[in-house]
Amino acid sequence: MRATNMDSAGTLSPFNSPVVTLERLFDSPDIEIFAKLDLLQLSGSTKERTAGSLIESFMESGQLQPGGMVIESTSGNLGIALSRQCVVRGIKFVAVVDENANKSALDIMRAYGAAVELVVNQPDGNKLAARRQRVQQLLAQNPGAVTTNQYGSPDNPKAHYSSTMPEIVDALDGKVDMLFVATSTTGTILGCQKYIREHGLNTKLVAVDALGSVLFGGESGNRRLPGLGAGIVPELALQAEPDHVFRIREIDMVRGCRMLAQREGILAGASTGAIVSAMSQMLPEIPAGSRVAFLVHDSGVPYLHSVYDDDWVRETLGEEPEADGTANLVDQQVR
Repeated sequence: MRATNMDSAGTLSPFNSPVVTLERLFDSPDIEIFAKLDLLQLSGSTKERTAGSLIESFMESGQLQPGGMVIESTSGNLGIALSRQCVVRGIKFVAVVDENANKSALDIMRAYGAAVELVVNQPDGNKLAARRQRVQQLLAQNPGAVTTNQYGSPDNPKAHYSSTMPEIVDALDGKVDMLFVATSTTGTILGCQKYIREHGLNTKLVAVDALGSVLFGGESGNRRLPGLGAGIVPELALQAEPDHVFRIREIDMVRGCRMLAQREGILAGASTGAIVSAMSQMLPEIPAGSRVAFLVHDSGVPYLHSVYDDDWVRETLGEEPEADGTANLVDQQVR
């Protein structure tokens, strides 16, 4: 793993994170692979960018001021980032989560002073819809409170249009043939898509989704790892048009995470493991000489008792972890 110089005459955002070259993840000497380490953001994930953009927009409009309240549905990472962004501005934060939320993530939110509202036992199994419904109930009970609406706010993709994609382009001297992005609200991939189109880049966008997610025409199914996929189609997703979509099984997210940790020394979360799985499938189709980049969306620390726990994997997913090796990285390309 080699670091790439990210300086750009001071023109990039304060969220700028390193890009590193990965040389041991795959046996692919004819393809350059780069990872953008957003797990090094202050709150531990790329959602730091999203939270900053969402909160700043509300404060600039005057809808939110110190002493106010933000209520948001979150699977974990945005809740952590909003907790941190709110505490430094003197704003109360309520995170609405479901039972899939990572216990470590909830502990971190509470450590920042956030209130955590847990929604459980949804009759139809649609956790996201139940969380969003609870947000509306809490807004009605707390006059003056706002929701940042990460699923529909243009300030979500704006964060990645103004920082994530230009940082990647800058780090790689403008040559990025392919970018892999994990999807949930689709804000990240939508912001990157807009930047690519407006700047006439040839970068192909690969959306990495969870098996059981309804994004991009997928079929709803049980998902136990947070942060990847969606149970309903968010408003932002209607504008996202990736060049390829991969749906990844949860066991393959686990194996991807462990490969990345054991071959490159990067401890990442489940969504990044899904990207590793998708890349392993697509590598044979990528032309020699290509430069491929992907986002390390979050840290693996909150996943130590799930993704990186052999007993949890066996009991919850019903599979052997098979920590290293690509033979069982089975995924399905759907576009």
